[in-house]
Amino acid sequence: LHCSETLYKDSNSLFSLLNLYSVVFSPSDSCELTLDTNTAHRNLKLSEKNRKVTYVREDQPYPDHPDRFDFWSQLLCRNGLTGRCYWEVEWRGEVGDSNDCVFGRNDHSWSLSCSAGGYSACHSNRLTSIPTTPVSNRVGVYVDCPAGTLSFYRVSSDTLIHIHTFNTTFTEPLYPGFIIWLSGSSVSLCSMKQR
Repeated sequence: LHCSETLYKDSNSLFSLLNLYSVVFSPSDSCELTLDTNTAHRNLKLSEKNRKVTYVREDQPYPDHPDRFDFWSQLLCRNGLTGRCYWEVEWRGEVGDSNDCVFGRNDHSWSLSCSAGGYSACHSNRLTSIPTTPVSNRVGVYVDCPAGTLSFYRVSSDTLIHIHTFNTTFTEPLYPGFIIWLSGSSVSLCSMKQR
């Protein structure tokens, strides 16, 4: 992946000033992530070689595992990230949001919730609403662990539009994860080889 995009903050979002950004992701920053079946809640069905997850009402016949989420319908990726990494996901339905064991509701995780009404970012149970329009069903994520940044982008026609950045200090590997709320909602890890 080698994207050199000019990014504009959406004037309808919380960021009311129109600022110009330039970001460059080198090919080595591109990540091909895989969903971890050992962490998947039983209402999450994995498909497409563990690159797509869909919320279903029927329990999946996953074997017992100490890492499995047993209350919230969430899962992690196998890959623990410690360097720089960019990936994209496509979502359908309602993805993200809820209580303290959920991603973003504690000081060990960060989240971006996506819905047709916009986005919200959360860390340590502090929620930031981001009413960006139009909403894209594709989100790009860039983490730079050494620099302590985790950034989310709206992907539209191969253009990246900044949604939110968390600034922090990462002390452990970062495991991307997803929470899915409604039956039929899904998240797919996009192949970065096509970019």
